[in-house]
Amino acid sequence: MNIKHLAFSAIALAAASVGAQAQTTAAATTAPSTVTIYGVVDAYGQLSHGASSLSRVQSGGLSGSRLGFKGGEDLGGGLRTFFTLESGINLDDGSNGQGAFWGRQAFVGLGTVYGQVSLGRQYGSVYSLSGDFSEFTNGPTGPSTAVIGGFGGYEPVRGSANAATGNGGPARVNNSVKYETPVFSGFKAGTLIGLGEVAGSTTKTRTADVYGRYTAGPLDAMVSFVDDRIASSGLKVSTFSGAAAYSFGDYRVTGGVISVNDKSATNADGEGYWIGGDYRVGLNLFKAQYLVNKVKNGNGKTQAIGAGYQYDLSKRTNLYTSLTYFKNEGTGYTDRWASSLPAGLTSASDRNITEAVVGIRHSF
Repeated sequence: MNIKHLAFSAIALAAASVGAQAQTTAAATTAPSTVTIYGVVDAYGQLSHGASSLSRVQSGGLSGSRLGFKGGEDLGGGLRTFFTLESGINLDDGSNGQGAFWGRQAFVGLGTVYGQVSLGRQYGSVYSLSGDFSEFTNGPTGPSTAVIGGFGGYEPVRGSANAATGNGGPARVNNSVKYETPVFSGFKAGTLIGLGEVAGSTTKTRTADVYGRYTAGPLDAMVSFVDDRIASSGLKVSTFSGAAAYSFGDYRVTGGVISVNDKSATNADGEGYWIGGDYRVGLNLFKAQYLVNKVKNGNGKTQAIGAGYQYDLSKRTNLYTSLTYFKNEGTGYTDRWASSLPAGLTSASDRNITEAVVGIRHSF
């Protein structure tokens, strides 16, 4: 009897050992899901002078203020899932940015060794291009790429609300499906389709976006083509963009062009281009940029030139300031600025604006 009990105990112990080993192996090969909470709080004081003066506190001078959640799960075999939920915050009054709670980004996707696919509200390529390769990104201050646009009401950088993509397109595209390739020798490509979700208008109401980017050594370059259509309004606009940055030591040179071809009845073609540079020494960053925004079928033009300075108190906290001059000229041309133009800041006889900014940004 004792021998039988001993044999049974040995078998049970062996089975338990095998089960424990299998669980340990499974835990080692499949990583747990992860979630990261992050954010940016960025506010600045702004003093602007044109036909009249304006002083105010605003949000997002260096980076848009936000609260975000991102994460994913390693599913094994080169398969992984990922997501991002990001809410814009107007720090000056506590309201939501972009007109929606998850207005900055909201998407989920699946990645493989052959690339990744994601669905939701996502950045269009022209937004990434105009931000990554500009000294003043595409934010609301300085000689930034946010000045580019306004051709027939179409805003390639700020993003004009339209039926094809909802709030924000083509900068942020609703109802979108995006595919990005893996990186091959520094190069990756992608395509995005923003579905118009209009019955009987699959090809007449939608946003199509194709782009490529090469990053290797000191060179970073990107090209983009966006075709945006709305059947109900007759809008049909194509945007071609290209930009590059080159670094050497503590210096970097940046520049790019955005060209808008309006194929609708208004024929409001336009283009913008910029060139800038920055220099980092220790905790100090100095930068300057010159930008032009102009219509093609007329003489309207905005020129912006400015300089900025950033001091890094830590890896997460920065102080910054900038001084910019905007020159608006041309008959029948709407004055441009890096943000929405307040009524009364310019007049028919005084259309130019000088802007000074002092701000602080903290990331967490």
